[in-house]
Amino acid sequence: MVLFHTTEDFIMPYPEFITAFPSIDVPFPTDIVQTAVVRSDAGLVAFFTFLKDMELPMHSHGAQWGTVIEGEIEFTIGGETKIYNTGDSYTIPAGIEHGARIKAGTRVIDVFEEADRYAVID
Repeated sequence: MVLFHTTEDFIMPYPEFITAFPSIDVPFPTDIVQTAVVRSDAGLVAFFTFLKDMELPMHSHGAQWGTVIEGEIEFTIGGETKIYNTGDSYTIPAGIEHGARIKAGTRVIDVFEEADRYAVID
């Protein structure tokens, strides 16, 4: 059993029990990004896998926290641009504009304070 890996190793997918979670309705095709989600009244936890390079346009919404499981994101949050790599986390306060360039193979877990941020597809 592999408990950890380096960037030289193959992309380790999310476990099957996570990929079996419902997906969410995001405005990007499934050949670019795959999703799995857990939702409660308190918020939404989304597991994203980016299959191709993607540009996320600037936008804003309620608070968000995320961590890069694997890969790289060039995030612009509130006018400040920073590169986030495997193991890095980010916080986006409510109402702050943000956007990103996300590399193919990147996986992130994002937690949204808005339980209804995205529609769940069962």
